[in-house]
Amino acid sequence: MFGKKKGRNGVIQTLIGDGTRIEGDLGFEGGCHIDGIVHGSVFADRDPEAFLSISEDGRVEGSVRVPRMALNGTVEGDVYCTERVQLGPTARVSGNLHYELIEMAAGAEINGQLIHQPAQAKTARKPKSDTESTQPMVAPVVAESEG
Repeated sequence: MFGKKKGRNGVIQTLIGDGTRIEGDLGFEGGCHIDGIVHGSVFADRDPEAFLSISEDGRVEGSVRVPRMALNGTVEGDVYCTERVQLGPTARVSGNLHYELIEMAAGAEINGQLIHQPAQAKTARKPKSDTESTQPMVAPVVAESEG
């Protein structure tokens, strides 16, 4: 069962079992699988390789912020996936879905907006390092050819 769920190194570190209810936010690293209910936000801010899977019986009543997600259950809130989201045939989202890549099966339902956020938009928001120039490289090349 756990071998099919892909987190960091293919391992689920966090499991919210069927019949479990969490009141409050859930932050995780690596892989997280939800069979129960989370009454709060779910996020993986510190792990760019994090993966969230929510089963048909799983439910999140709050926002979700993860790099990658496979949804077969329900999210009542906005979803932000910076890399990839897979919506199974029983997936239900009541909120806006922000994504870079999306895979949607027939039967998946989104009651909100689909908002594409391409990779270029993410890199444009990152601060430039000291060695990166915001100006085109034309000026230095022209200066060298003149002298």
